[in-house]
Amino acid sequence: QVQLVESGGGLVQAGGSLRLSCAASIRTFSSYGMGWFRQAPGKEREFVAAINFSGSSVDYTDSVKGRFTISRDNAKNTMYLQMNSLKPEDTAVYYCAAKSVGMQRYAYWGQGTQVTVAS
Repeated sequence: QVQLVESGGGLVQAGGSLRLSCAASIRTFSSYGMGWFRQAPGKEREFVAAINFSGSSVDYTDSVKGRFTISRDNAKNTMYLQMNSLKPEDTAVYYCAAKSVGMQRYAYWGQGTQVTVAS
């Protein structure tokens, strides 16, 4: 049973920073691709960032490039999202997701953590 638990969300002023964590109960965490998604009120869930199984390849949506950094620590079964220069439009519930090697879609999702950026 795969479980993903996000933490680190909260309220921050515009321009501030937060670091989200995603703790995974996956026996073979190092063989899973991981991603961050977000959903703002009244909007569809959108892709934020992704990292491959080893951490050697990352991808970001254009709106967060240069501000957010995705990383992972396979020894700790944990993925991170460092968010700097936060903007009010970054306000959303942030979800982590996992997919095993060979999967095209993310199969496992966390419960989400709220990030609110005040102007």
